Amino acid sequence: MTHAAEPAQSRPAAAPVGVPSASYRLQLQPGFTLRDATAAVPYLAALGVSHLHLSPLLAAVPGSTHGYDTVDHGRISEQLGGEEALRALAAEAHRHRLRLIADVVPNHMAVPVPEHLNRPLWEVLRNGPDSPYADWFDIDWTAQPGPVDAPGRGRVLLPLLGDRLGAVLDQLAVDGGTLRYHDHVLPLRPGTESLPLNELLARQWYRPAWWRLARTELNYRRFFTVNELIAVRVERPEVFEATHGTLLRLHRDGVLDGFRIDHPDGLADPRGYLERLARATGGAYTVVEKILTGDERLPADWPCAGTTGYDALRRIDGVLTDHAGACRLAGAYETFLAAGSAGPNAAAPGPGEPCAAPDPDPGQPCADPHPALAAARRGRADMTGPGGELSAEVERLVRLAVRLGAAHPAHADHPPDRLRAALGRLLTGYPAYRPYVRPGEPLPTASAEQLRAARAADESPTDATDRFVAELAAGALGRGPEQDEFAVRFGQTAAAVAAKGVEDTAFYRWNALLSLNEVGGEPARPGVRPEDFHAWCHYVERHWPHTMTVLSTHDTKRSADARARLAVLAEQPREWAAEAAAWSTAAGRGTAAGPGAAPGHDPDSDWLLWQTLVAGWPLTPERLVTAVLKAAREAKLRTSWTTQDVRFERALADRVHGVFGNPGLLPRIEGYVAALAPYARSNTLAAALLHLTVPGVPDLYQGSEEPLHTLVDPDNRRPVDLGALAVRLTDSATARAGDLAREKLHLTTTALHLRRTRELGAHHPLTAVGPAAAHLLAFGRGPDVLTAVTRLPYRLARTGGWHDTVLHLPAGKGWTDELTDRHFPSGPVPVGELLAGDRPVVLLTRRGTT
Repeated sequence: MTHAAEPAQSRPAAAPVGVPSASYRLQLQPGFTLRDATAAVPYLAALGVSHLHLSPLLAAVPGSTHGYDTVDHGRISEQLGGEEALRALAAEAHRHRLRLIADVVPNHMAVPVPEHLNRPLWEVLRNGPDSPYADWFDIDWTAQPGPVDAPGRGRVLLPLLGDRLGAVLDQLAVDGGTLRYHDHVLPLRPGTESLPLNELLARQWYRPAWWRLARTELNYRRFFTVNELIAVRVERPEVFEATHGTLLRLHRDGVLDGFRIDHPDGLADPRGYLERLARATGGAYTVVEKILTGDERLPADWPCAGTTGYDALRRIDGVLTDHAGACRLAGAYETFLAAGSAGPNAAAPGPGEPCAAPDPDPGQPCADPHPALAAARRGRADMTGPGGELSAEVERLVRLAVRLGAAHPAHADHPPDRLRAALGRLLTGYPAYRPYVRPGEPLPTASAEQLRAARAADESPTDATDRFVAELAAGALGRGPEQDEFAVRFGQTAAAVAAKGVEDTAFYRWNALLSLNEVGGEPARPGVRPEDFHAWCHYVERHWPHTMTVLSTHDTKRSADARARLAVLAEQPREWAAEAAAWSTAAGRGTAAGPGAAPGHDPDSDWLLWQTLVAGWPLTPERLVTAVLKAAREAKLRTSWTTQDVRFERALADRVHGVFGNPGLLPRIEGYVAALAPYARSNTLAAALLHLTVPGVPDLYQGSEEPLHTLVDPDNRRPVDLGALAVRLTDSATARAGDLAREKLHLTTTALHLRRTRELGAHHPLTAVGPAAAHLLAFGRGPDVLTAVTRLPYRLARTGGWHDTVLHLPAGKGWTDELTDRHFPSGPVPVGELLAGDRPVVLLTRRGTT
């Protein structure tokens, strides 16, 4: 694994074509179409971005609010306005000197209802492995017995029945050449239409099955655990051409200028895919939604501009988060859980509790072992264990290994149960998303180190089967169809285990500070030291200067401003623990989780509920109920998506509604959020300015140019009133006291226009001197642009402010704050003067003032 101080592999020499200065993400959906986007172009041009970043454009399931459920690669979605509307948007954008970036979904298509909406899949279901589309989809035809007249050819398991087949037979009906089950419409194999139902079912190339069988018997690869999304084999040239033809044609026509690649870790060969795309587009600007874990680096041989920016999110959030305070907050959280109904004093961490060290090292986990790491390991293990959500994917790897053993005596006699257990251990211990094995090429050093770390993390003694599985995963047992497929498929499975086991399970189980539980986050290592932040900036500038950077996306669990507010809690762990305990008492604290526990009243649910309230305030009970129910189902401890505990969920919803009906509690919550406001404001503006001035290309999420306190999807995908934002933009040039919305909008458009009018230079840190120097993060971008932001504002206020802290402004001409038009000479400037008037940030440039 490469670290910031180490030299990375050499980067491709060619620079991407049409690099943005900044982009703006628009979530297209029936409530916000391409025509709405066209109407917003003048505002977005005035805001100062150079590119519009559009969510998926191709035809998707009717009513889709995200577009990742593609049904037809040959046309632009009519519910978004169709190709005519897209071309009209491009034309209007070009008139305002804007360009378009499109989100591309290469990994999967929808299994829609009705099924005929996906014509390639329809043809496969109708004609089986003889269909010309059979190689489009990642189906293991060996896993299910075929029709009675071709038992060795296999068929597709379709987990769509509400109960066991025998219980719903009377709900299936033949209608001409189709089989109907409620809204499902399936094709019939030619010549079987007139057969009795039992015989008809036995002769199809698919098996309608109870939806619960998907976990263990599904034989097509999915997007993570979503049965309704079937994987596409885009590594096949003919599939790439068919699925990308429309987008590539629009690129050739100048309608689209760049691409954002969704979930590259689902692909059999991410690098090969990117190479093919680069050849087809002449090197168009392309970024990949690659989640980097810890110190992991994007593979240097991927021909793209960089990631979609979650690595930047973690560094920006981290440098504004109090590491020591977050560790103490983790101790308070553990105490809160253990105490159940404890009062405020007991909720604070004591000297023997986790994370209570006075000054833990920011480069290390708060505790060893850390509960968040244990939760991540359990989450991964849950995915791959017996009956786990990804056990069908593990079984596919087991079948491959067994076949390999049968064909090669040197690899024989590994029992399936031992293979299954060894795979579970390796996938549980794997420290990143996946290895990048390319059959026929040496295993990348980073992947080899990660596989070694996975084996080292195994607490069980390893044996020949463990070594066999690890060598297969590394592609170290020679070439052959089974060896190559195992290595590739292990990587795809590892990515699903990481995403579902950690970010969609563990991050809902360990809730000490919710702002840490973000995509690509490391809750065990909260906070980033300023020197590490600057080292990351240098690394990006040197190796991926055009990578995207983000703070909020359609996939973040909480928006940037919601996290900025939560970050203040890390600076006041005892105060927050006391407040959370008081709120639970006021709401009517139930007993701790266990036998006879009051459903919905366990301490962990309360802790999560209170932080979610703080993060999203003000919000409606309906938004809050949706968010906490999703969190509980994703945690899979008291309820889940597939096994819902109705009593628990009803009690949880009742608790939320009870809070909003509690006349004593609601004002206290509102008052606490108001008390956080000055420090949350500082974090909001600091994060926004860092995002807009660090190396890379900032990607703004819709509506985030003003304070945006959204929760996990679907909350964060609601349409935004860009017309109202356009009105407010006209009078944002002068900041208004107490109006954070206009203050953030003014900062955003000022920094965006600065990026459009000049190229920011090399990143170089600046260090303040004095008693509060640790609270200022400052850097230059070349000789004439300087960013300075406040960090840890609550602690700064508690210690009396800036005192005699000084920042030396680089010599030469004087400096002007672009946000306030105030002027400063070069040389030492008191930070209290630089940030006078309760200003948490400055953006300084040289404009000729001497």
